[in-house]
Amino acid sequence: MFVDSDTVNEFKSEDGAIHVIERRCKLDIDAPRLLKKIAGVDYVYFVQKNSLNSRERTLHIEAHNETFSNRVIINEHCCYTVHPENEDWTCFEQSASLDIKSFFGFESTVEKIAMKQYTSNIKKGKEIIEYYLRQLEEEGITFVPRWTPPSIAPSSEASSSCKKQAASLAVVVPDAAQAEGLGSEALSSPSGPPEPTAGTPDDKLDADYIKRYLGDLTPLQESCLIRLRQWLQETHKGKIPKDEHILRFLRARDFNIDKAREILCQSLTWRKQHQVDYILETWRPPQVLQDYYAGGWHHHDKDGRPLYVLRLGQMDTKGLVRALGEEALLRYVLSINEEGLRRCEENTEVFGRPISSWTCLVDLEGLNMRHLWRPGVKALLRIIEVVEANYPETLGRLLILRAPRVFPVLWTLVSPFIDDNTRRKFLIYAGNDYQGPGGLLDYIDKEIIPDFLSGECMCEVPEGGLVPKSLYRTAEELENEDLRLWTETIYQSASVFKGAPHEILIQIVDASSVITWDFDVCKGDIVFNIYHSKRSPQPPKKDSLGAHSITSPGGNNVQLIDRVWQLGRDYSMVESPLICREGESVQGSHVTRWPGFYILQWRFHSMPACAATNLPRVDDVLASLQVSSHKCKVMYYTEVIGSEDFRGSMTSLESSHSGFSQLSAATTSSSQSQSSSMISRLDVP
Repeated sequence: MFVDSDTVNEFKSEDGAIHVIERRCKLDIDAPRLLKKIAGVDYVYFVQKNSLNSRERTLHIEAHNETFSNRVIINEHCCYTVHPENEDWTCFEQSASLDIKSFFGFESTVEKIAMKQYTSNIKKGKEIIEYYLRQLEEEGITFVPRWTPPSIAPSSEASSSCKKQAASLAVVVPDAAQAEGLGSEALSSPSGPPEPTAGTPDDKLDADYIKRYLGDLTPLQESCLIRLRQWLQETHKGKIPKDEHILRFLRARDFNIDKAREILCQSLTWRKQHQVDYILETWRPPQVLQDYYAGGWHHHDKDGRPLYVLRLGQMDTKGLVRALGEEALLRYVLSINEEGLRRCEENTEVFGRPISSWTCLVDLEGLNMRHLWRPGVKALLRIIEVVEANYPETLGRLLILRAPRVFPVLWTLVSPFIDDNTRRKFLIYAGNDYQGPGGLLDYIDKEIIPDFLSGECMCEVPEGGLVPKSLYRTAEELENEDLRLWTETIYQSASVFKGAPHEILIQIVDASSVITWDFDVCKGDIVFNIYHSKRSPQPPKKDSLGAHSITSPGGNNVQLIDRVWQLGRDYSMVESPLICREGESVQGSHVTRWPGFYILQWRFHSMPACAATNLPRVDDVLASLQVSSHKCKVMYYTEVIGSEDFRGSMTSLESSHSGFSQLSAATTSSSQSQSSSMISRLDVP
């Protein structure tokens, strides 16, 4: 916020063509009070130098910080010039640099504040220009003549008006005829009658064509589109995208031609490499996607945008990834986006106005911790990254309905990968809020609201459901295919033998940390336990009778609990045992009460759980290796999350059976009993 300024230096040329003024500006920065107190300042000072050259019709503004210049160096440069192809247009360029050497340990915070301020200042610049334009109009100034040498200087009245314009606005104002209906992006300077520009579409787009297919464009935006299209025609070898597609990339980069050209070229190369232009004609989705991917197109919204419905809460994302892999899912999402582009073109013809984006309705009823399966989330993040890079400005609105308490966890994971412009198009409704004011009826006609949302329209989108495990690819198949999803060591495999459980050690420093797990029982039945001990078990040794570490072709087997340990004295059970059957997938979490050492144990199950003090002997282990029927196999992943990372969304753990969560109907009751035991531990401020 600007507070005050003092003129440090000022220079005017004799002919009045050049005016340079240097000011020391006092600013109030929107920074945390604690940071200001540590820094010992309430205001910061910047030095700004404005150089107006009326002869060359340029304005240069340079600024640098005076406060903390030995710790932080900020330089900013703004330049206003005449458009090289149309002298009635003003070009604006802005650049800035930030170098933080040291700042009391708050370097990261200062960097975030600086970026926030810079972004807000860019947006505010347009408001300031429009403010002074209105002020000039209110004063009756609608024409400012161009500067001329003193020998043919204009009247004193016009000259004073020109000085006033330069001091307050620092840009050139169009004459009355040009100013009418002209946006702030196309500030101009009259220099007599301009040369005719109405001609071929190469130098100026037809007004009817713009209105019909592209929408409202300022002259500067139109110029950017023409220049970028012309550059593609001269340099790009291959199919030239349509104007609507080029325009999406320009809008995504606020009509910065260099930035838009860079991402557009990358996208065109990507499309050629992966034959994306032909995906709708040459690729057919696997049957499992057609049956279990709970998404599809459904009419259009009130603005004429195609409407895509995704019942994410009913979709078995883990099952789809396990059955198909990441690449097939990505290809399917690309085909959806290509279909969306095609539908936008069709709706443009149907409704007689430009429609360049679609609306997505996402129903989250049924969302739980299973949807937070790590490989599935990684696949989702990759899909978001690819879509953001190659389909910018295609999402007109995203309606997220019936968001459960677990949703903030998922949102925390994916939101950093979503562009700010896209995020502003999100509307999130919890529970049945979508049925009230400001809900679905504001965006979708009542006649086409899907039946599963209490509407009247039958929706043909697949209902999703669990993908049969018979369709899963085995770990060996995935390893043989060398899929990245499974070769990044996210999951570990372990063998469990009769009399020889597999155990892993997790050290907890801070109480109320969250231990999360996700494992699949690939073979046999096992019993899953969690124990706590104040002291660390001895490292596993192959020659020790009390602790064993055995490696087999099917995975590791590590035992940590020494046979001399006694349950209740040396270690304690913190959760009731959970019996897991072959083929089941188990996800869950445990909020720790105490620091210390936690042991996760997978134990062979052949009868009701026996006392945990019955510890294995080496002879038992060696004997069990000879009997294949006494061998189980699990693939598991664990992670420890600090309690501070879950503040505000800790109840999401409870909502998905935090003790031991599992979708299998056979273990639902045990999951619920564990969940109820967790409620008292979820009271986190």
